[in-house]
Amino acid sequence: METLAAIFGRRKSPEEIMRQQQRALNRTVRELDRERVKLEQQEKKLISDIKKMAKDGQMDAVKIMAKDLVRTRNFVKKFILMKANIQAVALKIQTLRSTAAMAKAMKGVTRAMSTMNKKMNMPQLQKIMMEFEKQSEIMDMKDEMMSDTMDDVLAEDGDEEESDAVVQQVFDELGLTFSDELSGLPTARNPVGAKAGAAAANEPVALDADADLQARLDNLRRE
Repeated sequence: METLAAIFGRRKSPEEIMRQQQRALNRTVRELDRERVKLEQQEKKLISDIKKMAKDGQMDAVKIMAKDLVRTRNFVKKFILMKANIQAVALKIQTLRSTAAMAKAMKGVTRAMSTMNKKMNMPQLQKIMMEFEKQSEIMDMKDEMMSDTMDDVLAEDGDEEESDAVVQQVFDELGLTFSDELSGLPTARNPVGAKAGAAAANEPVALDADADLQARLDNLRRE
């Protein structure tokens, strides 16, 4: 095979053939432009000579030169037309080259996508997503428990202390004492017993909520 390539030359790819043909067309366009410029210069010279011969009265020469001028102008038009046709062919070749390059790029992208799809392990990915969802739910539950605890500690104790401070400040401004005012207030019947009953009623609710949260955490850990 190498011997045949050395004798007859290496076989060119379609891209190389199109590139070579496009270069040849561009070279032809440049040659046509040079010939057109020469003809236009010859046309100007013929016009000048016709005017000169007409002044000298040499009408036979004027007629012959006029025919040459017409032929020259026709050649210029033909060169312009050929240049336009060659440029159209060159544009088609360039379009083919661009299409081939796009197809080659799409082929590479398709191959890469196929490789990535083969390497992607869907069961493992699903397992990771399920684990992420479970851990996220555990974190949300813990965050909710911590928020409730912080709200209970800060809201109740902080508000009670602040309320007592405000009342004491008002009594100080009025020149009274907190204990004197409390002694003058009417007392409710069995307030201690009522408060103890309310605490006893609320305590099972809190215990049930804590037990429910703990049970949900245990179920997630077993999963």
